[in-house]
Amino acid sequence: MTFYCVYILQSSVDPNRFHTGFTEDFKERLAEHNAGKSVHTRTLRPWRIKTCIAFSDRQAALEFERYLKTASGRAFAKKRL
Repeated sequence: MTFYCVYILQSSVDPNRFHTGFTEDFKERLAEHNAGKSVHTRTLRPWRIKTCIAFSDRQAALEFERYLKTASGRAFAKKRL
């Protein structure tokens, strides 16, 4: 069975900075972030896992990631995740 992960990373350099993303291979994606392969996250590395949620439905995972990137989604994540 394939799982689709929505994740929130926290910067070790600046603990007040977070990054939200989607992937099918979380371990590989985290390694890419910490290796500086992502333009959006390279300056605040290393990153550590704050939350990772696995979905069996790809569309549901993408919709949840999109929600987490909204103002209300960020408030939800700050309070609940």
